[in-house]
Amino acid sequence: AFLTVIGRSGCGKTTALRLVNGLLSPDAGRVLVQGRDVAGCDPAVLRRGIGYAIQGVGLFPHMTVEQNVAYSLRLKKVPKEEQQRSAQELLELVQLAGYEKRMPSELSGGQQQRVAIARALVNRPKVLLLDEPLGALDLQLRRQMQVELKRLQKKLGVTFLYITHDQEEALNMSDRIVVMREGRFEQIGTPGEVYDHPRTAFVARFVGSANVIRGVARRSGEETRLETPGGSLPFLPGECHCPDGAAVSLAVRSEQLRFERMAASGAQGDGIQAVVKEKSFAGGMLRITFALAQGEEGVASRHGIDLDLHPEEKVLLSWEPQAATVVEEDGT
Repeated sequence: AFLTVIGRSGCGKTTALRLVNGLLSPDAGRVLVQGRDVAGCDPAVLRRGIGYAIQGVGLFPHMTVEQNVAYSLRLKKVPKEEQQRSAQELLELVQLAGYEKRMPSELSGGQQQRVAIARALVNRPKVLLLDEPLGALDLQLRRQMQVELKRLQKKLGVTFLYITHDQEEALNMSDRIVVMREGRFEQIGTPGEVYDHPRTAFVARFVGSANVIRGVARRSGEETRLETPGGSLPFLPGECHCPDGAAVSLAVRSEQLRFERMAASGAQGDGIQAVVKEKSFAGGMLRITFALAQGEEGVASRHGIDLDLHPEEKVLLSWEPQAATVVEEDGT
């Protein structure tokens, strides 16, 4: 499995990794690795089943690539022939066959990172811990390494526990995602669950920057609507009971919002009135920053640059009922 932990700086991601690695002891509860309680396990025994790769790479500059990969085997006094064979196998896995005799200074940043990962895997761990290993790479190289890491995890069948602050990276690579906030797990789920069905307003904003729109639930027969000072729209309450008159917060992704110019007469159809604040274009997407009647700001996006809207122009926002998710408010 490929499990990624994301969260803001200082939320406890690296601390969680150090707990798994036995470098820290929990104040309460238990940390189990392969069924063993980390707190009661000999660190030397524990780390035989755990590999560790960090952002800084940490290759020995005076050693060749092969020597770096085989370093831990040399410390264990493994026969030299086996050291070379194991290093060769790992370098082939990370697609660096033929680089055995090169020095770290002769490698690119991405190649150095792959050597560091090969070194972490040389003891055949059951779990590989990766603490923001791609953080120092440029965007294009990061994306290339994301693909290679995912390929490597699938091929080896090793559990990867991956730490990053990059939400896009987490969504691209993970089987499951953990969103951390101030030392606790805010939500755990597949990328689709975390992105499409955030549990809290924090998760909605942190993963994909969703709009959180507040209002009051109004029930009429089978329909439930969000009523705001600027208008109302239907939504699906899901597991939330949302009694009539209850305060409700909905998360709606920017790409799920539709917007159209208000009629000159001011007549309003089904939707929520907003005012355009800014229009920008990035990555093939037109982004419209808007302000709601209650003062909250949000972003709507769509492909293309041909929408004729201008700052201070009034628009009507709408969404499909299934596109809005009820989230717990948490003061964010």
